[in-house]
Amino acid sequence: MHPELERVLGAVPDGDLADVSLNDIRDRRATAQLLEESVSYLRRIIQVRLDILGTELAHRRSGDSPADMSELVSRLPEILAEHSRGPGFGQAPRDLRVPDLDAALAATVDDIVPTAQLAQIDQLADDELTSLVDQLDTLETDVSAARRTLHTRLDALQAEITRRYRTGEASVDSLLQ
Repeated sequence: MHPELERVLGAVPDGDLADVSLNDIRDRRATAQLLEESVSYLRRIIQVRLDILGTELAHRRSGDSPADMSELVSRLPEILAEHSRGPGFGQAPRDLRVPDLDAALAATVDDIVPTAQLAQIDQLADDELTSLVDQLDTLETDVSAARRTLHTRLDALQAEITRRYRTGEASVDSLLQ
């Protein structure tokens, strides 16, 4: 897994929650939710770049010459709709704001395909394009794995909160004080 994703996962400790205070569990859950939003947004950024690069690669493999940028830009809505992924394990967005994206995580995508290079896709050699797609595929796999791990941790945190309310270890009245 990518080191930045390991760092993100480390921000939400895993393990036995029985001895952890309810406030700490809630804090961990809030942290995990913010991180999950950031990782999900990063995943979408990667997928968009994969769609654009993959479409150009397929275009070339069909025997066509590299597309000119105006053609590619005019086809973006079609490309993004055509290559949309299935629903997966996604969760409904809690709000419509763009999540804060960890700068180090954003840099992982830009290290592979800087925006300026994406804008000059027509100037890339076929082998460069293939390499970029492979690198983004690997990163997307790592990001998806981190996202699944965050979902597992969120589920465990929520289950512990629910368990405490069901058993009487926590009460709604304590929230009102």
